[in-house]
Amino acid sequence: MSTKSLKFKNDLIYFDNSATSFPKPDEVICGVVSVLSCYSANPGRSGHKLSMRAGKAIFDARLKVASYFGVSNPMSVVFDVNATALLNLAIKGFAYKGLHVITSSLEHNSTIRPLMRLKNDGIISMDIASGDMHGILSIENLEELKNSNTKLLVINHTSNVTGATQPIKKICRWCRKNGIVTIVDASQSAGFEDINMKKDCIDILCFAGHKGLYGPMGVGGMVINDEFDYKRIKPLKEGGTGSLSEEITQPQFLPDIFESGTPSLPMIVGLRAGIEFVEDNMDAIKSKKIELEKYFIDKAKNIKGIKIYPSKHRNGVVCFTMKNISASKITEILSEDYNIMSRQGLHCAPLAHKKIGTFPTGTVRFSFGYKNSIKQIDKAIEALKGIEV
Repeated sequence: MSTKSLKFKNDLIYFDNSATSFPKPDEVICGVVSVLSCYSANPGRSGHKLSMRAGKAIFDARLKVASYFGVSNPMSVVFDVNATALLNLAIKGFAYKGLHVITSSLEHNSTIRPLMRLKNDGIISMDIASGDMHGILSIENLEELKNSNTKLLVINHTSNVTGATQPIKKICRWCRKNGIVTIVDASQSAGFEDINMKKDCIDILCFAGHKGLYGPMGVGGMVINDEFDYKRIKPLKEGGTGSLSEEITQPQFLPDIFESGTPSLPMIVGLRAGIEFVEDNMDAIKSKKIELEKYFIDKAKNIKGIKIYPSKHRNGVVCFTMKNISASKITEILSEDYNIMSRQGLHCAPLAHKKIGTFPTGTVRFSFGYKNSIKQIDKAIEALKGIEV
């Protein structure tokens, strides 16, 4: 590694953890490397000991995910390349002609685009609940939109734009009482919010491995509640599973019904290590993010021309704009002149930006992680003061 690259790494300030967390814990890196170095064989496809070890590693990861989200059956954990793929599976696999769906105004495109595709194809009808000024839904909002064909609610647990967090337990319990299936996008909340699918009455939960769970890119999960009939979801792909190879039709048992092709073993092992890291450090991670968000907001109030878009909740995410300078220009200056990494624009969540009044230009987003510090925020404040107009 060159001296220049070492200096860049040491000087780097990374405030883009909502997009993907960085740096990864050493445990995650070691987990990925151990697979690639020691047993990178195809799990479930061969009878030799490396394949068997690989298969056990994936099963252990299923156990960890199931335990973390409060389900008892590890085989109800389905892995794929990311949360987007699994949200598509959950939404499109469940949808049927005449279905009415309720969703929220804080949705990421990973949920709203599959829903819009189904709506435009004439398969479903859909209502978007606007909620309060922060986009938070109430039972009254849902009651107003529910009709006899309402059998699915798709909801983003925590907004990647404002950090606003929906009262999932209250919403999903209402849905359970009304015979409405729930699909929860926990891409932003997993690793920060406490989630227990059984107690919270969540039917299907999808999550990204590379954000708040500190795993590597390339793996996400769909977790199915023990009480939900998984056969209500149609698989979107078929292929080799390593099971029932004598059959030319897809196996109908979990997780094989939804998993075809060689799994991403290194990423899955890395995910398990990430969850273990979060479990061991949850209190510290939460308090650190909350502390950094509050500190930044308090200091940023003194910057000329800045506007901060507050949330009801503190979880380490802050969006802001500055007068007479675009979000994209701010991010470019921060990156090129100050080595500060942030995110600009609409964050793949146009509905959320319409809700807070920043569409179509978007905002700058700082999203803090466990490795960030007060000193780094002080540097960011000085940088923003340097570009204020």
